[in-house]
Formats: sequence, structure tokens, C-alpha cells
Amino acid sequence: SAEALLTEAALRAHGVQVYCEHCDVRDRHAVEVFVQNSKDILGGLHYLVNNAGIHHDGAMWRMSDSAWQDVMDTNVTGAFNCLRAVAGTYREQRYGKVVNIASHQYARPGFGVANYVASKAALVGLTKSAAVELGPYNVNVNAVAPGFLRTELVDALPAHVLEEAERRAALCRLGDPEDVAPLVVFLSSDDARHITGQVILVDGGETLG
Repeated sequence: SAEALLTEAALRAHGVQVYCEHCDVRDRHAVEVFVQNSKDILGGLHYLVNNAGIHHDGAMWRMSDSAWQDVMDTNVTGAFNCLRAVAGTYREQRYGKVVNIASHQYARPGFGVANYVASKAALVGLTKSAAVELGPYNVNVNAVAPGFLRTELVDALPAHVLEEAERRAALCRLGDPEDVAPLVVFLSSDDARHITGQVILVDGGETLG
């Protein structure tokens, strides 16, 4: 909430119109209300970035039902709810951009993240399916799959996990959010108008090893 308020304030300071509100992406009705309010207040709807995601790590034989379901509901169903909510407007106006934030782990699983990996692999499948269904309406749907980025969540991981990630990466370093954001902007622009259904890794070459 604090980061959202800071982002909202920074955007308004640059003269950007903003609509900022809590929305549980797992709740179809809440998503539909949020999308409609966004459309009404901002005067249109053109770009969707599905960035909501959580993780509850643990070995699969010790994983609770809620740990599995919460991750799937947020990471997959949440993205589907948002896609479904914008699809009507996108089809009607014959224009729209969608960028789903996946993870390099969909292609390189680790231990104790079966729910997270399954959710991100499903998100990749959803990306490709949505690209096929919405393509005839001039809608681009792509996914970005970051590796380990220096965020608060990643920095909280054990040091040996981060050291191993750096060792595996061809560039021998972890990424930063700033390494991902320009790609999301590009995929949301008309410069990427002939790119759809793609998954682009931003992992410093970690999946090459």
C-alpha cells in the first residue's frame, strides 16, 4: 500500500492521471469493478500488466492445500480474471496490449516451489492461448519471465541461494527491476505490434546453464 501511494504521488507530480485502488485479483467481481472504474475515470483501456503474484514455498509432500491453492488462485486465476475483464473492451476497439509477468522458474524449477512453478508455467500457457484468441482483434499478449531480481522479497532469501543464482547466470549477477521495466514498456508499445504469444526471459542467462 505504501509503495502504491508513493507511485501514485510520483505519477501525479508528473501530470499523469491515476486511478489507484485495492483490488483482489482472485475475485472476479472485484476485478470487473476495478476495470470498469479504471475505464470510466481514465477515459479508456489499452494496457494490462498482470504483475500480481505470491509464493508459499515448501516441499510438495509438506505443502498444505491452502499453500497450493492460494498461489494458483493469485498467480493464474488472477491473471485470467484480469484478461477476461479487459477482453470485451479490447475486442470492441480492436486494440490492446497485455504483458503477463511470469518467471524464469517456469523453465528451470528449483526445490520447494512446485506451486509457484506450476502457476508460472500455467501463466505461460494462458499467454499463448490468449494471444491466439485475441490476435484477430489486434491485441498483443506476451509474457516476461524475469530471473532473480534485487527486490525486498529476493533479498530476504538465504545468502547461499542468491550466490548460487549469481553463479549460474552467464552475466554473473542478479538483475534489478529496472532491467525488466523497459521491456514491459516496449511490449506495450506499437513498436512491438508484430510480437505476440512470446515469453521473453530476462534472467542474465541463468537458464542457459
